[in-house]
Amino acid sequence: MSYRGRFAPSPTGPLHFGSLVSALASWLDARAHHGAWLVRIEDMDAPRTVPGAAQDILATLERFGMRADEQPVWQSTRIAHYQQAFEQLKAAGLVYPCGCTRKEIADSLLHAHTRNTTLAYPGTCRNGLHGKPARAWRLRVPDDDAAVIAFEDRWQGKQTQNLATEVGDFVLRRADDQWAYQLAVVVDDADAGITHIVRGEDLMDSTARQIYLQRCLGLPTPRYLHVPVVTNQYGEKLSKQNGASALDCDKPLEALSAAARHLGLDLDGDASAKAYTTLDDFYNAATAAWSERMRLAI
Repeated sequence: MSYRGRFAPSPTGPLHFGSLVSALASWLDARAHHGAWLVRIEDMDAPRTVPGAAQDILATLERFGMRADEQPVWQSTRIAHYQQAFEQLKAAGLVYPCGCTRKEIADSLLHAHTRNTTLAYPGTCRNGLHGKPARAWRLRVPDDDAAVIAFEDRWQGKQTQNLATEVGDFVLRRADDQWAYQLAVVVDDADAGITHIVRGEDLMDSTARQIYLQRCLGLPTPRYLHVPVVTNQYGEKLSKQNGASALDCDKPLEALSAAARHLGLDLDGDASAKAYTTLDDFYNAATAAWSERMRLAI
């Protein structure tokens, strides 16, 4: 299958340097593979969505020379697809309603921690709601070896997670009736024919859940690559929530060169030594450097 990658920002504010690193990595990987690069606006979390942010993100990507090969997709237009996948899982007996509040779950986890046992969701509602009203819907995680998900990350190497002991049954539909990220992203990637996912290391922990969901739904598993995240002076992931500044669209080459350095790309021997005068010059050099970094033939 031909390479198909994507960049999937959330419209909770303008793009910042951390998101630029992820966008650039996904763009370069697609170009190095002579593949397609898509953009998906992940606007499912309505309370956090900022009006106009999606359009601002698309305009910024355009200004930085990253143009999607197909029309962008908005998650908010794909509710029926998530419902269909959910009904498939429900018919297979793989989901169940959960009446636990966040406080109840936190109390259960605290109690489990004091006994040095699992910190995963304890499965309180697996066999019934015990008189509580349904709040969310969870996917059943197996209790045997099928719960151990292993995959080879193209940047980070072999990864393994035991869903039963490290995660537990996880939410597919939230208490506020919003579809959870894990379900939406799996359905979206499959429908778009995504073959390679390049994103930040902060999403590594979600990968095992997504692979398990793919298996439950009979969907193919893309190849994964998680790049190091950008952190602030306190060691926290750079994000809109902790005051990350919007990208300066008047200086795209400066920001792109810094993003390339963060990714460890060697542009003509010294990433800081050459001032690129055009975006095409930068992307040609960066694509070749990415190919060398990932040992790809172009």
